[in-house]
Amino acid sequence: MTRTTPPRPLDVEALFPELAAHRGTTTRLHPRPGAPDLSASSVGGPMLWPADEPWPVCSEAHGRGRGRRPADVHRWRHVLAAVSAREETGRPTDEERQLLEELRQEHRIPGVSETDPLPMIGLAQLYRRDTPDLPTGPDGCDLLQVFWCPFNAHGPGRWDLELHLRWRQSGEVGEVRATPPQPLVVGSDSFLPEPCVLHPEQVVTYPFAGLLPEGLCAQIDAWEETLEETAELLSGGNVAYPVAYQYDLSIPPGWRVGGFASWHATDPHPMDCLTCAAPMRLLLTIDSSEWDGGTGSWRPLEDMGRPTYRHATPTEVTVGRFGELNVFMCPEDPGHPHRWSIQ
Repeated sequence: MTRTTPPRPLDVEALFPELAAHRGTTTRLHPRPGAPDLSASSVGGPMLWPADEPWPVCSEAHGRGRGRRPADVHRWRHVLAAVSAREETGRPTDEERQLLEELRQEHRIPGVSETDPLPMIGLAQLYRRDTPDLPTGPDGCDLLQVFWCPFNAHGPGRWDLELHLRWRQSGEVGEVRATPPQPLVVGSDSFLPEPCVLHPEQVVTYPFAGLLPEGLCAQIDAWEETLEETAELLSGGNVAYPVAYQYDLSIPPGWRVGGFASWHATDPHPMDCLTCAAPMRLLLTIDSSEWDGGTGSWRPLEDMGRPTYRHATPTEVTVGRFGELNVFMCPEDPGHPHRWSIQ
């Protein structure tokens, strides 16, 4: 089933004609649970990975011998989904409750050192033919594959992510690895995606307000303040949520390719290439939710009326404190190292 973004609540360029010069596009991926195959763009699906090429591993020193088993996490989610869909009660049976308790247990893997090669998790693969805003990779590559370590234990503070991106030319892959390696345990189930097919949709987007010209940003701020004051008066002092540039008119939530990064959790800061100093562009956004209470106007038409708690988080991936991961690439040379920021 396709996914369709509703029309925006108002025409923001009619209000602020200067925005037309800053208009861009982004491809919303709309991941939904399914059974993707190797030839499809997907989240958590099988990777088109050569049989003779080493699988990405994390070798940074950190604990990796204790956590939940991937198979247990998947089954635990499926049981919870079945219980949630049970309209008559919505509660687990005694047998299901016992099974859920068993599946949520952590396990210790004896004999594992902090530097043993740890297979990374295949997070997503994206073909250019499916995603209009995916740029061409180095040497004309048409396929982007994204991996990460299933432990949040990297960097000086031991709280950072370890991300690995691989570009390749899909037509040059011969024999495909049949059974990719998998970590025995994961540090958090939020790193383990459910297999999802994608329903790419290209939509119009605009920059984060703080990155617009100062005068235009001030106009938008003044307009929003007027809307908020009017809404408060009309609601008799109750909490009201009028249309907002950030949440309704500029940057859509959810997994997407290209467009503009949101800086709602921090002030905007430069993301320049560490190799050539060129200002980097947003490549991919990995989001914890496709919509929430503040971004409900972006909920696809096909999902109207469906409970947010059951349908807005299809991948089961959570970034940080229910935030989003923005991955950037160098526009001068896509082979230069990527950078990322969590919002």
